[in-house]
Amino acid sequence: MSEVKIMDHPLIQHKVGFIRRKETGSKDFRDMISEIAMLMCFEATRNLQLEDIEIETPICKTVVKELKGKKLAIVPILRAGLGMVDGMLQLVPAAKVGHIGLYRDPETLNPVEYYCKLPADCAEREVFVVDPMLATGGSSSAAITMLKNKGVKHIHFMCIIAAPEGIKRMQEDHPDVDIYAGALDEKLNEHGYIVPGLGDAGDRIFGTK
Repeated sequence: MSEVKIMDHPLIQHKVGFIRRKETGSKDFRDMISEIAMLMCFEATRNLQLEDIEIETPICKTVVKELKGKKLAIVPILRAGLGMVDGMLQLVPAAKVGHIGLYRDPETLNPVEYYCKLPADCAEREVFVVDPMLATGGSSSAAITMLKNKGVKHIHFMCIIAAPEGIKRMQEDHPDVDIYAGALDEKLNEHGYIVPGLGDAGDRIFGTK
C-alpha cells in the first residue's frame, strides 16, 4: 500500500491555516500556495536516491552527492495545480513541467481529458502530480492513469488539503503512488467540497470567484 504522509512541519501548518481564511485575497493566497508547495517539495523529495561523484573544489578533489539517474518532472492538474509549480521549481529548477487538463462530465461526473502535454522523457523521470485539493480523488486518479498509460512508472502525488474519501480512492486505484498532503480534513460535503477546506482553490488562486 502507498505511503500517506501528512506534513506536520510548523511552517506548513501555519501557512495552511492562513489560506483557509475567507478574507485571504488572491495575491496572498497565490503566494502562500507557492510557499507551501516549496516546503512540501522539500519533505516529499527526502527519499530521492543519491550517487557519489568526484569533483574538484578550489582546494582539491573530493567526492560529493548528486541526485542519481532519473530527474524530476512536475505535472500540475489544470488549472489549480499551476499554483504549486513555481514554488517547487524554486527547489528543483532543472525539473521539467508537463500539464494535464481534466473536466468533470456533468452527466456521468467522470473526469474527461481535454489536454495532456508531457516532457518527452517523462517515463524516465520521478513525476510529482500536483493539485491543491484532493477531494473525491476522481481527477487525480484519472491523471495518474493517463501517466501510467504513457509509460510513467515513478509517480508521486502532492496536494495541500486532502479529504479521507480522496485518500481512499487513490489508495484503491493506485496503491503504488505515495501521497503527500499538507492537511487531512474531516470529510466532503454534499457538493463535493472539502470540509472545512478552503473553498475552490482555482477560483482563489486566479481571482475568478
